[in-house]
Amino acid sequence: MTAQMLAIGYTASLPIAHEHSLFAFETPVPRPQGRDLLVRVKAVSVNPVDVKVRMRKQGTEAQPVILGWDAAGIVEAAGGDCQLFRPGEEVYYAGNVNRPGTNAPFHLVDERIVGRKPKSLSFVEAAALPLTTLTAWELLFDRIGVKRGEGTDRRSLLIVGGAGGVGSIAIQLARKLTGLSVIATASRPQTEAWVRSLGAQHVIDHSKPFAPQLKAAGFPTVDIVLALTGTSRNAAQIAEVISPQGRLGLIEGLDSLKAFDTAPLWQKCVSIHPELMFTRSTFTTPDMIEQHRLLCEAADLVDRGVLRTTMSSVLGRLTAADMKRAHAQIESGTTIGKIVLEVA
Repeated sequence: MTAQMLAIGYTASLPIAHEHSLFAFETPVPRPQGRDLLVRVKAVSVNPVDVKVRMRKQGTEAQPVILGWDAAGIVEAAGGDCQLFRPGEEVYYAGNVNRPGTNAPFHLVDERIVGRKPKSLSFVEAAALPLTTLTAWELLFDRIGVKRGEGTDRRSLLIVGGAGGVGSIAIQLARKLTGLSVIATASRPQTEAWVRSLGAQHVIDHSKPFAPQLKAAGFPTVDIVLALTGTSRNAAQIAEVISPQGRLGLIEGLDSLKAFDTAPLWQKCVSIHPELMFTRSTFTTPDMIEQHRLLCEAADLVDRGVLRTTMSSVLGRLTAADMKRAHAQIESGTTIGKIVLEVA
């Protein structure tokens, strides 16, 4: 008899307050083959991509969609071709957007996108990190090409949405691993306190015009902009403040790129750098294993006290009710850091 587990999923895109927007259902425990690990999930976190996928992808009664792209847990079993991990080892990872998600007690994931869990963190603290760490790291170092090392790269960096999940990691990476001058946006006292605690040297209010605030802080223009949230709303002023030959990083999809009037960017010869941390796993790129190496290096940095978890709250356990609360919080647009749920 095939073992069963209780997962959280949905069949139709519904408002989060709807009774059936997310629900618990039984599904078989998967079996690992090839380079897949079967992970006993101990904690998951919730990202804006969970909400976006929920509102655009449909499931069926026979096969509900299981969301979730952040997890920390213990390897339960390994496929025959696995080389990196063995049963019993603690791991963390962000999964593949084209496979069933992590909102279940057991989950299959290719070991090449899995990292060693930081030893100094609990499962809930570790679950907050993978997706946002991969996104911020790839955007800064792989896409934009920021040079690591104190004093090596002395450009200015504006992070729009500094208190969010990706922003919270990007601030730390920029301050701890580079010589960039870090400016973060925040619009509330609690978010300003959060980004300053992570290392932001300057803070501006993204609900007010950027240019005068940046000039007052000593930055007539900024060399690099990471547009992490509200990009469609802020496109015009981002184009205004970015330096000639600047670098623009985008994570919100094609609509955010379409929001820009390309003429000012063309005139300034601004290069545009999209980032989607699912690209490597979606296309099984030859360098997919870089995500394993990246997460392991990030774990080492955490264990050395260089980086810290961005978990801001544990919102309960992996139940439909608690997951609905987490989605509602993400939809509010006021989340600081990362929301995590424990898995019983």
